[in-house]
Amino acid sequence: MSRPFRLRAAALSACALLLPALLAGCAEEDGAGQDLTRQKLDWTACPAPDEAQGGGASPSPLPGARGQWECATLKAPLDWDDPDGDTIGLALIRVRSSGPRSERIGSLIFNFGGPGGSGVTTLPAFGQDYATLRTRYDLVSFDPRGVGRSAPVTCEDDQQLDEHFQQDGTPDDSAERTELLEGTEEFNAACENNSGRILPHVRTTDAARDLDLMRQVLGDDKLYYFGISYGTELGGVYAHLFPDTVGRAVFDAVVDPAQNYEQASLGQARGFQRALDNYAEDCVSQVEECPVGDSAQDVKDRIARLLRDLDRRPVPGILPRQLTETMATSGIAQALYSKDFWPFLTDGLEQAYDGDGTTLMVLADSMNGRGENGEYSNLVPANVAINCADARPRYTPADVERLLPEFRKASPVFGDFMAWGLITCTDWAVPGAADHPDVSAPGAAPILVIGNTGDPATPYEGARSMAKALGEGVGVELTYNGQGHGAYNSEDRCVRNAVHGYLLDGEVPEAGTVCP
Repeated sequence: MSRPFRLRAAALSACALLLPALLAGCAEEDGAGQDLTRQKLDWTACPAPDEAQGGGASPSPLPGARGQWECATLKAPLDWDDPDGDTIGLALIRVRSSGPRSERIGSLIFNFGGPGGSGVTTLPAFGQDYATLRTRYDLVSFDPRGVGRSAPVTCEDDQQLDEHFQQDGTPDDSAERTELLEGTEEFNAACENNSGRILPHVRTTDAARDLDLMRQVLGDDKLYYFGISYGTELGGVYAHLFPDTVGRAVFDAVVDPAQNYEQASLGQARGFQRALDNYAEDCVSQVEECPVGDSAQDVKDRIARLLRDLDRRPVPGILPRQLTETMATSGIAQALYSKDFWPFLTDGLEQAYDGDGTTLMVLADSMNGRGENGEYSNLVPANVAINCADARPRYTPADVERLLPEFRKASPVFGDFMAWGLITCTDWAVPGAADHPDVSAPGAAPILVIGNTGDPATPYEGARSMAKALGEGVGVELTYNGQGHGAYNSEDRCVRNAVHGYLLDGEVPEAGTVCP
């Protein structure tokens, strides 16, 4: 995800709950007089992810003699305007290159998006997918500042989060609007109370400076980078700030850097609607009868009716919670992130039509960062904090009412939901930095920019906009005709050959290449 899909929620104070041995990521230390570029990282076996990272087991080794995952903590300035002041710890993870050391290029740093996603947990989950890239790179990822174990933003607790997501995200009358606004104010106030010290320092420009510090400490003259979703925005901002140190970089599932907050949300409404259209067409094209509609339009009409019915009368979900219109919309959106999830969407819709909201609620919980044990990661607080620190506009309910017709035209299913999400930052404690990020990077090395025509969260048009904004000779656009969020992990051979050719051998594909 790139912008908050009404991602406003809560988490327990993660720093207070971490084991003492893991508190380095939360500590604020006096860094006066230190040259942080000369620090030595203490790589050790990775602990199990903590609650803020989503929990789970320690990562399993990858095949090969050097397949053990290692973790370390990088010291970075809390405030990059005061580099000799207090520091925070940034959680890193790596697995060493599997190929001959003589052919190693350096460290390939991944950011998987969000913002708010833990790279320390995501990279091991998909590590084997990058086995070819590992032949010449150490694979590295990190929890950006405000995320996971890296001075995490914390807001409300798990019970409050459950209650928050039961609220109506598409209010129909003054009472529901008041409830939505009050819920937003309470969440934002909790973030300020629990995380006020870190909130001014989680902008993407701060994370980009962290990336450059990371590059230096890892010993690379250039940054080798793979950014996905929001990770493309982070990579673009890095390229703008440090064009001379851009090495080989790939942007996949590309954020449109020319759009402001309103335009990005409207673009997502169109993107998710386009993906829903594609799902409906695919369902009715199957050999067997589509169980959720007789035609593509019937599928979409029945979904719209379901949401209206849930707005009036929720159905049982994962007890004691109920599947509301808002939760169902989140679940449907989550299923559209990958074509592999479409069968789960069909199952969830069938169940919901029969009064059982379990599967759609499981999908919604995944979107919102809720584990099976009822604990939330800090995905949502971090997502809100980073987006609100980056985006200057602040919207009122009157603004939303004015924009609703345009959003509804963009998506009959997601329009209201996305429009009301604009109030997320209205009462945020920290002013937003800019209308949109500056990614112009004259003089930087070529950056491969991959757009997926069926991407719901970062619509395809963003890739062309990013390539143009990076500048002539820098942004190299490649189109993937496919479904889901991103292109590389589709395993399309054409896309992978282009990515491998550039990252491994320095071969820049021809601009305008189309796959397949």
